[in-house]
Amino acid sequence: MTQKMLSEAEGYDILRKYDIPVPEYQIVKNGEDAAFAAEKMGCPVVMKIISPQIVHKSDAGGVMVGIGSRKAALGAFTKIIDNAKAYNAGAQIDGVMVEQQAEPGLELIIGGRTDPAFGKVITFGMGGTMVELMKDVTLRILPVTEDEIRQMVREINAYPLITGYRGAKPRDEETLVRIIGNVCRFFEENEHIVEFDINPLRLYESGACAVDARVIVSDTVHAVERKERIPVPIEYFTPRSIAVIGASQDSTKMGYAVMHNLLHFPGQLYPVNNKRSEIQGLKAYPNITAIPAPVDMAVITVPAIHVPAVVEECGAKGVPMVVIVTAGFKEMGPQGKALEDRVVTIAKGHGTRIIGPNCLGVIVPPRGIDTTYVRQSPKPGNIAFLSQSGAIINTVVDWSLAQNIGFSNVISVGNQSDLDFLDYLQYVEKDPKTKAIIMYIEQINDGKAFMEVVSKVAQSKPVIAIKSGSSRRGSAAASSHTGSLSGSYDVYMEAFRKSGVIAVHTLTGAFLAARMLAHPKRYPKGRRAVVITNAGGFAVLSSDYAERYGIELIDLPRNVIEELNEFLPDFWNKGNPIDLLGDATEKRFEKTFDVLIKHGDLWDMAFIVDFPNLVLTSEQLAKQILRFSERTENRLIVTMLGGDSLNVGREMLKEHDIPSFDELDFTFRVMGRVLWQMFRVKAPGLL
Repeated sequence: MTQKMLSEAEGYDILRKYDIPVPEYQIVKNGEDAAFAAEKMGCPVVMKIISPQIVHKSDAGGVMVGIGSRKAALGAFTKIIDNAKAYNAGAQIDGVMVEQQAEPGLELIIGGRTDPAFGKVITFGMGGTMVELMKDVTLRILPVTEDEIRQMVREINAYPLITGYRGAKPRDEETLVRIIGNVCRFFEENEHIVEFDINPLRLYESGACAVDARVIVSDTVHAVERKERIPVPIEYFTPRSIAVIGASQDSTKMGYAVMHNLLHFPGQLYPVNNKRSEIQGLKAYPNITAIPAPVDMAVITVPAIHVPAVVEECGAKGVPMVVIVTAGFKEMGPQGKALEDRVVTIAKGHGTRIIGPNCLGVIVPPRGIDTTYVRQSPKPGNIAFLSQSGAIINTVVDWSLAQNIGFSNVISVGNQSDLDFLDYLQYVEKDPKTKAIIMYIEQINDGKAFMEVVSKVAQSKPVIAIKSGSSRRGSAAASSHTGSLSGSYDVYMEAFRKSGVIAVHTLTGAFLAARMLAHPKRYPKGRRAVVITNAGGFAVLSSDYAERYGIELIDLPRNVIEELNEFLPDFWNKGNPIDLLGDATEKRFEKTFDVLIKHGDLWDMAFIVDFPNLVLTSEQLAKQILRFSERTENRLIVTMLGGDSLNVGREMLKEHDIPSFDELDFTFRVMGRVLWQMFRVKAPGLL
């Protein structure tokens, strides 16, 4: 694939076709022509070097502004050429552009680039020479609606400069929206354009002008090969019989660990080993075809070179699903890829589906299935964890045991030679045990297909994603400002937001979000919140955290305050957070909850914050929270701050799918991340 940058004049010509305003210009080859062009257009003019090798013209001294006379234009031509040669002696110089100098205005950037996974992406934000320093930009994956464009315009930090800041007249927002729409159309309709930026686009009180255009084209069209997708029956993941091919008696081998973890499988378990008649107390078979009964799943741990023959035997046996734990395939290079392709072809010929290769396998704790070599199998629960990293699964499973977190499914996707993230998402969506889904993602090949599937899944079950690769190494070498501003990680974040996926940055944050959302009411209807607590200090902190993470604490209306006055002490704070004071009894909480139930139209979520004390047990408060939850459609979020003395209440709530948190900042931060997803409020910070 060969790429080249169009000249600015060529870029202007394309933009003009899409009704994007650009200055009048002329390309000249000598000083006399430059002087004539300046005089003809009317000074002042701007003059710029034209060279495919000089991307950032200002850095090369290749731009001169405010040229006010014929004589100045003549001198500017010579100066620009000299500067360009000094900057890059080998650069091809195609001339100098003389263009009308646009009036000063608010400098913005509109850019686009082609993401390898998600296709064409549009970027908008503050522009000019300091664009990378300010990084006040937002992006969308195309196509976009006019409403989405308006949202883009309004979510940059500098939006007040468009509406009119500190007495300044507002800029022409309607023209800006129309221009962004035209730019999106220009990008979508020209397949060979892979990257561009218009920087700056100067926005005026009336109208706008694109002062610079950088457009990069390719001789090949970016296209993601769409994979043929054959649905996987849910029963493939719930086998009644499993064979371990390569099962071992040697505790140093993978086949031993896999076999050991499957000993508690309640179905039929068949070790396959051509050198032993018994493995870990069970009768062994020389090959899978020797097993006298049907086999629903085969776990393969033999060396990679033997895997094609083994998969052939599995296909002949009629095994519907094979889990290839073995490594040594496409992750090792071209030869490994050829071997993997051969395995896939064999499996496809028999209708056998593949998990892996180069994976840990699958764990389905509610059914006693563990085809992995983790140190200890996790507990049953309601969270599905899908990961592109086996090491992270090992770590998470070990950590979950200490944290008393259970799983409905744990799936190591491996090389995704056949089944991939999309298949696993569709499976856990149908799985009745799964209430929330966490994904650890390194790379997605077909972003559009991913968005289609995960958007549907997220409507019925919350999906939380951790995406690795947020660093920006190499961005300085980008061909355009847009290339350095809208990195691949940012595109993933936008894809998640657009698809209804909650994006987090840490494993701890992922499980906190999963706990919060694995709840029948899941999401709040809006941002309005009340806080009820018996701790004054935590009331103050709640106000701080709510503001920090984009949660809107409502002002209590006078009639609500009067109702609370009837039973609360005279010196309660008469505001929100509602501080019931340290001597708050169960009855005080109950009456407060009743008032909030009566006025449920005023708020969308209630944060209940408790701490250990001798007046109120966690069991008493939990009983009232459960009663509160049954009588309101709004979302309740509970924080029980303290140690083991609160465990009884925590367990009562857990039994009714109401999570409780033990760190106040995390409680508000998790909800802030959810609100960012739902309403695109202020960035909630790392989670």
